[in-house]
Amino acid sequence: MTWLSVALLGGAGAALRFRIDAWVQRRADSDLPVGTLCVNVVGSLCLGLLTGLSVTGEALLLAGTATLGSFTTFSTWMLETERLGEEGEERLGLANVVLSVAAGIAAVTAGWALGAVL
Repeated sequence: MTWLSVALLGGAGAALRFRIDAWVQRRADSDLPVGTLCVNVVGSLCLGLLTGLSVTGEALLLAGTATLGSFTTFSTWMLETERLGEEGEERLGLANVVLSVAAGIAAVTAGWALGAVL
């Protein structure tokens, strides 16, 4: 039953990421892939919250690995960064890396701190 739950939650996380990414990007009017940035930052915040709440075991597997692991996306982030470089937008590519890493670290830290006080 656990593995069926992983599959279902993984699919749901990926589908939600796709919808949110597209929704944000359509409204952003930017060459910077802000849709991917948003889902990765939200995912980092949520994973930090789970950690701060000391979620472990099967609950962490389902919420953290299955749901948030499929919601966030390293491969898309890197593909979009590489695409920016190929299109001659090296500064945007660098901004994408710096913003994503900085915002991700800030979000996971905030989530962890929030979870620790709850």
